[in-house]
Amino acid sequence: MMKKSILSTLIASAIFIGLCQAQVAEDFKPSSLNQPGQEYPMVNSQGYARFKIVAPAADSVRVSLGLGGKGGTKLAKAEDGTWMGTTEGPMDEGFHYYNVKIDGGKFNDPGTLNFYGSVRWESGIEIPAKDQDFYALKNVPHGHVQQVLFPSPSTGTSRRAFVYTPAGYEKGKEKYPVLYLQHGWGEDETAWMNQGRANLIMDNLIAEGKIKPFIIVNTYGMTNEVKFGKIREFKIEPFQTVLINELIPYIDANFRTLANKDNRAMAGLSMGGMETKMITLNNPDVFSYYGLLSGGVYTPADITDKSKVKLVFLSCGSKERPDGVRKAAEELKAAGFNAVSYVSEGTAHEFQTWRRSLYQLAPMLFKK
Repeated sequence: MMKKSILSTLIASAIFIGLCQAQVAEDFKPSSLNQPGQEYPMVNSQGYARFKIVAPAADSVRVSLGLGGKGGTKLAKAEDGTWMGTTEGPMDEGFHYYNVKIDGGKFNDPGTLNFYGSVRWESGIEIPAKDQDFYALKNVPHGHVQQVLFPSPSTGTSRRAFVYTPAGYEKGKEKYPVLYLQHGWGEDETAWMNQGRANLIMDNLIAEGKIKPFIIVNTYGMTNEVKFGKIREFKIEPFQTVLINELIPYIDANFRTLANKDNRAMAGLSMGGMETKMITLNNPDVFSYYGLLSGGVYTPADITDKSKVKLVFLSCGSKERPDGVRKAAEELKAAGFNAVSYVSEGTAHEFQTWRRSLYQLAPMLFKK
């Protein structure tokens, strides 16, 4: 009886696995982030990803997905020396980092573009989202994203920032509010425009008349100087000096800004949210709008003078800790703050959460 029971269980498991595999829709298409002319990686309508790597001399190939490359999909070798495999299940909508492990070594997939994350240039894949229209490239007036190099006496060098200016900025005389928007650990100042598509989100919102145009500034937060998992060892003072004493004066001197706290916001994702919280609390006369995107919360006790704060925005993915974000916003509201919480449905600690968060935050900024 025991042998029959085990046999029955094995047969049932095999049938179940076969049914699950049969349910994968064979409508795979190249990822939108592929190199020109490259067919793989591919994604299907259900959110599965399929990879193909040419490595004829390899003994094992695995694709590691997500920040830090945890987990993975084992690829199977074909007679022509290529390796192919499909994720066991659908992935969350939006952008994902990944890398390829070949015989234990870490490499990037030559089929796709690279994005800076996990303190290295990683491969990227885009899983089409149901709501991707808000960050799609459309036939609307586009702003400009330019690189600037600003002097930084505190670090003894020039540092880099990317500045988004709305469409029409170059031809006008109007002055604009500014959002200082920070990346997370493992990333740099390229993240929000590349992975986050912040410029396209802004272009579309402005074209639809949903927001008052403003400037966005991204700079390196010096976050990668601490190892992952040792965030408590991070010291805010060096970056705070760069941002408050060097970058903001440079932006105000070289761009047409409304150079006062009522027209200045700071927000950040993940560790950039931690930076945002510390810097805004340390400098209550510099920013009026605060945003933490999967980056912790404020409590009423944190903010000594609520009259100086026009908005506190808290967000995260539904697969993170949404109850904490909602509760914090409610406590801030009860204490008299203009506080808003937002939870991205079906996403975790990833860029689709933060794209959606910026889309929700932007219309709330700089309202008179």
